[in-house]
Amino acid sequence: MRLFLYSQFFITFLLRCTKSAFFSPPLLKSSILLVEMFQRRKHTQKDNSEQRDSKVSELRAAIGPLSGRSLKYCTDACLRRYLEARNWNVDKAKKMLEETLKWRSTYKPEEIRWHEVAHEGETGKVSRANFHDIQGRTVLIMRPGMQNTTSAEDNIRHLVYLLENAIMNLAEGQEQMSWLIDFTGFSLSTSIPIKTARDIIYILQGHYPERLAVAFLYNPPKIFEAFYKATRYFLDAKTVQKVKFVYPKNKDSVELMKSYFDVENLSSEFGGTGTLKYDHEEFSRLMVQDDVKTAKLWGMEEKHHHIANGNEHSTAEVAPHPAPITQQAS
Repeated sequence: MRLFLYSQFFITFLLRCTKSAFFSPPLLKSSILLVEMFQRRKHTQKDNSEQRDSKVSELRAAIGPLSGRSLKYCTDACLRRYLEARNWNVDKAKKMLEETLKWRSTYKPEEIRWHEVAHEGETGKVSRANFHDIQGRTVLIMRPGMQNTTSAEDNIRHLVYLLENAIMNLAEGQEQMSWLIDFTGFSLSTSIPIKTARDIIYILQGHYPERLAVAFLYNPPKIFEAFYKATRYFLDAKTVQKVKFVYPKNKDSVELMKSYFDVENLSSEFGGTGTLKYDHEEFSRLMVQDDVKTAKLWGMEEKHHHIANGNEHSTAEVAPHPAPITQQAS
């Protein structure tokens, strides 16, 4: 639309120039070239969009008839993410998507409920923020130094649960989320085993492609460098580019964070002026409410749970929604 308006503006401008006493051939030539540039760009974007729409249709035809949750999962936006992850190669995207559908049919991430993983979240090692980034994306906060359990499977289920929850809470038209990873308190004793990290990376890259917009690693200690070097080889090139290292009292880091977040929403740990204190009971109420939404989304009946002091109770308590922000134009 903008390209169309620009081209119309320059056409009008040219018409007026031809009637002006101050009209000059060089100006006309430059203006014509500028209009042609906008028109070519407009047509290129249209052609790319049409080609990608065709790829989506081709992928949908390739995977064949779907039903139930697989059909609900495979939206056009979903197919686009798998195609993007495989550089718009339909065969590779088909293989990747089929593996995800197989994984989801056995792992059943949409059936995980908060009362099953609440013990993993007692310290707030992973939680969903009650704010968004300036693009309106859901924000996950991770605190590796708050690791409180040793079960690899429970750690993974807890993370998968929160990924599904974050996706469900994405604003309309949004497909990606942002991560804030605070390394305060991180040490060898709180780090997860490399095998667990590798399993998590496999799930993230294989079954949640193009879900990560950016990941900020705040104040990682020296010891993390060796850990990151050991795991980054399991990351694809696109993911590596999305990882940003930020440090306290660093001007470039502060400016980078400001370009993605409202500083009033960030705590001092992230260079902001707000607070990010985790309240397990309050967060549990929010997750219980979202469990009901999840069940409705996937067509399942759901009992409403409440977690208090480690005990499960039926309740109808409602937690507040994260405060939405006005999405800024990019």
